[in-house]
Amino acid sequence: MKILLIPLNLTNFPYHFLKIFTSLWLLVLISLSVQTYAQKAGKQAASAKQAGSAGAAYSTDKQVVAKGQQLFQQNCTACHNFLQKGIGPNLASVTAEVPAEWLKAFIHNAPEVIKRGDARAYALFEEYKQTMPPFTHLSDGDVEALMAFIHSKRKVSTADAGSEKLGAPLNDPIPAKIAQSGLQLKLEEVTTAPASADKIPLARINKMQVLPGKKDRLFLEDLRGTLYEMEGNSLRPYMSMAKERAGFIHTPGLATGFGSYAFHPDFYTNGLLYTTHTEKANAAPADFGYADSIKVTLQWVLTEWKVTDPNAAEFSGTGRELFRINMVSPIHGVQEITFNPLAKPGTPDYGMLYIGIGDGGCTENGYYFICKERSRPWGKVLRIDPKGRNSKNGKYGIPADNPFARDKSALGEIFCQGFRNPNRISWTPDGKMLISDIGQAHSEELNLGKAGADYGWPDREGTFVINYRGRMDRVYALPANDATFKYTYPVAQYDHDEGNAFSAGFVYTGTAIPALTGKYIFGDVVNGRVYYVESRQLTPGKQTPIRELAIQVAGKPATFQQLSNSKKTDLRFGTGLNNDFFLYTKADGRIYKITDCVPVQ
Repeated sequence: MKILLIPLNLTNFPYHFLKIFTSLWLLVLISLSVQTYAQKAGKQAASAKQAGSAGAAYSTDKQVVAKGQQLFQQNCTACHNFLQKGIGPNLASVTAEVPAEWLKAFIHNAPEVIKRGDARAYALFEEYKQTMPPFTHLSDGDVEALMAFIHSKRKVSTADAGSEKLGAPLNDPIPAKIAQSGLQLKLEEVTTAPASADKIPLARINKMQVLPGKKDRLFLEDLRGTLYEMEGNSLRPYMSMAKERAGFIHTPGLATGFGSYAFHPDFYTNGLLYTTHTEKANAAPADFGYADSIKVTLQWVLTEWKVTDPNAAEFSGTGRELFRINMVSPIHGVQEITFNPLAKPGTPDYGMLYIGIGDGGCTENGYYFICKERSRPWGKVLRIDPKGRNSKNGKYGIPADNPFARDKSALGEIFCQGFRNPNRISWTPDGKMLISDIGQAHSEELNLGKAGADYGWPDREGTFVINYRGRMDRVYALPANDATFKYTYPVAQYDHDEGNAFSAGFVYTGTAIPALTGKYIFGDVVNGRVYYVESRQLTPGKQTPIRELAIQVAGKPATFQQLSNSKKTDLRFGTGLNNDFFLYTKADGRIYKITDCVPVQ
């Protein structure tokens, strides 16, 4: 049976038509081609099996495989491994599932294969909500070497070690859907950040922060290396990480680059600014490392800068490295650094720097112990005194009131632990510390920060059990004896029916929009939906109801997928001068301000 498939430009096709057309297209495709596709799949599996046993499709030459391994580390490790499903699919059995010709074409140009209407390619696009970039710069020989390496790592077993003790996996961990609030945000587009690339995401605008002083100033950083000062509706470069650090890298993306920044609360008197950024693997000896047998993909660096003139419009100063940490993969690095804005001079928390460190992808790469052990910093929130010198490397201090400061078996810098990706840290007006955590396959969560608490990763994902020794795309119900583990669970969570990655926000503290007062406004990175919880309802041991906020721009209902013309919006939130509240999307670099909140008409 032959089917005529019309090529689609999925990037530029209007989303509301795409959604309707996609559903119809898939129904037609499935109904017409199940038999044909099954026959092809059978032939392909037989072909792959024959190729694997005979060595006809994949080279076994050691030099070719070694070349492929190098190319894989350079181009593929950010999204793929051979142990777990991650940002992209687990590749352990791919050469047994598809013919070599299909795999070669997909590596060369995945978007083109999707555009042609290939069922498997489109299913991957739907599952992971993004497209693998084309690797048209790789020669046929390069791709064949990549395939040879992938084939050399093949595993036929799909065993889920230890799952027999966990019961049945939960197909829909949180059946209840997020309810509409009946409220709609009015958004005004105020500006567009300078493009730092010629393809999506156009501007990797990330953290927005107000620097208080005699004249408050507003800053916004692009992960590709520029810290901007926002004056009115324009962005002016303040600092270039590439200029200050020759080893700076911002590839392959996925939160690498100019990660975060924080002004010391006494910035205008001491001129101290703190930043994190990424450099290549082994660029310098790491303060936090692991066994040489485990790969290092890149390093994160925490730097203290002494700014020459705190009032100057452009950065000038010298940097002092506080520590350097290795990462197994590019994902889940040093996501956040911040000071408690509520701490007053003379109180124990004043001037203490909080640092959110993800697990670096170690768990899904099979090295779960790196983040599980309390003697290591991965998967933790650290709390340090940057002016102190009692750390192991003598470059910063470990506060005496840290929960493990006197525990010789633990890392004294740890404030709390058990995170996959503690992406953002903030405080509510009444003093509650909030830590968002981006999940693996099912749960996105918001936590109340508590000294010494363990939030469960890699044993837990949200309020569910996850099997880090087996298949991590499944979760299970908590055991009857769960209380004995003393895990601290999130105060709000949603599953992947509602979104794919938690985009942390802030509590609205302004007075201009009374309907939003006291609401913690946040959303989903990928689909761009906007949610809130009532800050006053955030209580340890309880789940706070999440509600969705509709949006309108220029008086018309909209979604961020429509506005950014991208299925992955990369939505972020920030607070500005005069308690203004901003939403912005990396996909297109557009920045919006909330002007009002009204009932949905």
